[in-house]
Amino acid sequence: MVKISGATFKGMIESGCNNLLNRKKEVDALNVFPVPDGDTGTNMSLTFNNGIAEVKKSGSEQLSVVAKTLSRGLLMGARGNSGVILSQIFRGFQQYVGDKEELTVKEFAEAMLNGAKLAYKAVMRPVEGTILTVVRESTDYADVYAEQNPELTINEYLEVLCKEAQASLDRTPELLPILKEARVVDSGGAGLLAIFTGFRAYIEGSPIEEASKSNASKDSFVKESGYCVEFILRLSDSGVHLYKEDRFRSSLNKLGQNMTVILDESLLKVRVYSITPGEVLNLGQRYGEFVKVQIDNVEEGLKPSILEEEEEPAEEKEFGIITVGSGEGLKKLFLDYRADVVVTGGQTMNPSTEDFVSAIKKVNARHIFILPNNSNIIMAAQQAASVSEGKDIIVLPTKSVPQGLAACISFNPEGTVEENSADMKAAIEHVKTGSITYAIKDTTVDGREIHAGDYMGILEKNIVVTSKEKIEAACELIKQMCDEDSEIVTLIRGEDATDEEFEAIQKFIEENYEVDIDAEDGKQPVYSFIIGVE
Repeated sequence: MVKISGATFKGMIESGCNNLLNRKKEVDALNVFPVPDGDTGTNMSLTFNNGIAEVKKSGSEQLSVVAKTLSRGLLMGARGNSGVILSQIFRGFQQYVGDKEELTVKEFAEAMLNGAKLAYKAVMRPVEGTILTVVRESTDYADVYAEQNPELTINEYLEVLCKEAQASLDRTPELLPILKEARVVDSGGAGLLAIFTGFRAYIEGSPIEEASKSNASKDSFVKESGYCVEFILRLSDSGVHLYKEDRFRSSLNKLGQNMTVILDESLLKVRVYSITPGEVLNLGQRYGEFVKVQIDNVEEGLKPSILEEEEEPAEEKEFGIITVGSGEGLKKLFLDYRADVVVTGGQTMNPSTEDFVSAIKKVNARHIFILPNNSNIIMAAQQAASVSEGKDIIVLPTKSVPQGLAACISFNPEGTVEENSADMKAAIEHVKTGSITYAIKDTTVDGREIHAGDYMGILEKNIVVTSKEKIEAACELIKQMCDEDSEIVTLIRGEDATDEEFEAIQKFIEENYEVDIDAEDGKQPVYSFIIGVE
């Protein structure tokens, strides 16, 4: 093969996406911390799948269009730092492609190298031993090889690219001691290698299919046939507890494709193309009561989407606040503390760039503060800010829920942008954050042996306590967080914590520390308790 066409590139990225989806759990399992939120493979697969969905939706096989559509889809669908970096890799690829309708092997190599360079530029403090290292070393090596071998085929180039990506991935534990200690390679680099391997499989004539797909109905389904099913559903009390986005998406994926799923407070908004619309509605009805339903026969044309109906615009105000939280109690708490929109997400499900863009559109304010409340969400928030025009977006680097709450409390609607930015940043710096969760695997972190099922006390980013008992872990963590200068302790209860546990920890704080206690029922998943100390 002398040149790479749009049709070829489209086949490559579909195969790469499917390989990543099939290996998602393997990539998740490489996360160093043994918390039940393994997110790298999930974030990367959701990001890439969004890009592929947009490419399929366009129906084009022109290289310039495929590259541009993929880049936009990845940009808007990017979740977590790994997803944002992935989107930047293919943004750099698209920038090189421009209006080209074919690429030589050497040009393809240069496009991939340009992607690696742009990804590095997107990260303020690049860390070696991560996906950035793998993409840089593999694309640089393969580009030099292509320069030295002008008759190189795309098959040979991808073989070199994959071999060097694997070698670079194998070296990541030598660059990051925490990987070496946990005896794993970098999860983001592993996800990228899965994509490259999918590229190679397609070129070799064995494109990778999504393992979970039914070869019968799903493979034959195309957007041009079947039905576009849309509904807005209000979650019932039981539905709030039952709904888990990953599980819902997995069930919906078996019934259709090109899905959009948005949880806006208690409203679940869904769009999916399916040949069995009744089964889609039956799935939705498990979670609550329909507010609006629309089913269109694709062959007869589509009506305007009910998911995109505009609400009556409110009068523009000076300031708005967008924050991130998971759990109905936690969302309500943020709203009580002046937040305008709470984007659903957190450690267990990082929101996408598009989630933030949608939230920005809802807030009719001249200046909007975004509080990501998680270090793995900051880049997606920043990316959303960069693509949102006409509004002043300030992303404050809150890395935890207690930091986000402190920032909200310190906000003064009568102050200036500069004053609020300074005050909110100062509030963030005075907060210590701890959390209690359980380990999902045996591992070693920072010299501490951790066993599956142990409760862990995490102080900022460090596991400082392990115990077989939840209350013991929480009390030991609080001992390490509180001192004579502590004034306020915020204790946020998760959905799995009992009344007895909640009360026992409050009693421990009262008996041992002269502090004000703010006890809240956050109902957040995964983390039994989130603790803030100021």
